[in-house]
Amino acid sequence: MGSQDNNVASNSFLAYKSAKVFVAGHRGLVGSAIVRKLTQLGFTNLVLRAHAELDLTQQSDVEAFFATEKPEFVIVAAAKVGGIHANNTYPADFISINLQIQTNVIDSAYRHGSKKLLFLGSSCIYPKFAPQPIPEDALLTGPLEPTNEWYAIAKIAGIKMCQAYRIQHKWDAISGMPTNLYGPHDNFHPENSHVLPALMRRFHEAKINGAKEVVVWGTGSPLREFLHVDDLADAVVFMMEKYSGLEHLNIGSGKEVTIKELAELMKEVVGFEGDLVWDATKPDGTPRKLMDSSKLASLGWTPKVSLKDGLVDTYKWYLENVNL
Repeated sequence: MGSQDNNVASNSFLAYKSAKVFVAGHRGLVGSAIVRKLTQLGFTNLVLRAHAELDLTQQSDVEAFFATEKPEFVIVAAAKVGGIHANNTYPADFISINLQIQTNVIDSAYRHGSKKLLFLGSSCIYPKFAPQPIPEDALLTGPLEPTNEWYAIAKIAGIKMCQAYRIQHKWDAISGMPTNLYGPHDNFHPENSHVLPALMRRFHEAKINGAKEVVVWGTGSPLREFLHVDDLADAVVFMMEKYSGLEHLNIGSGKEVTIKELAELMKEVVGFEGDLVWDATKPDGTPRKLMDSSKLASLGWTPKVSLKDGLVDTYKWYLENVNL
């Protein structure tokens, strides 16, 4: 092998299963899926810290952790997340905690010699009236959705921080922006969960209680995109191995489903025998939200988990782990 080949190999992620990999936020929906994937692939040196062991908002603690552990690869899946109500109620928490986590982790990773870092964000970084499907270059072209701008601004700053460290320090920091995610370890809270887990819980409770019908807001016509977290984890590994660019990449399934189709599929998966009723007097929300993930697709990545299989898998986890 020539020196060029050696250099390429030294930056390979999959070639070094014994390399230290720090997954920040390993207990959440995203982080837990990434840990499952890496373990399945044979990585033997994952560095994991629960919040009680390492508070990522505390700069001195994060600094001490990186000085001691010196992980070679870092995946930032840690974030404070929540629905519209939480964002409206705790805007200071959403902007400050997320800025603190990502700033501490990105800066310490760079200064303690990590080879590569992947920062994960969310599709809410895009303008409220972005073109559909949303391309990466729609970023910062218009006003954000006011209800979650605190979170979105923090995530945009994370993308820009990775870009700035790449430009100034020639450091391999990349960013990925996933679409709506679902799967094991999702939030099924009755008040502040997203549409998919909320529907799952409602159908399940209706089935258990022998209800005659489940009423869902709106007409069911809005189009949404969903990606199973195991597919996201697969994309994360793919990007760690194959992608090294300035621009963030969208990570989506590329498949749209109406809320009506989602609800009907959910009813079938959960096994609710009653009626599904649409309350058209209630608002529908945004008519369409889809990310353009063609750049990631052109690099060779495709999602593997169908919506039906993903819902079956998620409902199995729900039955085993969520106490009613």
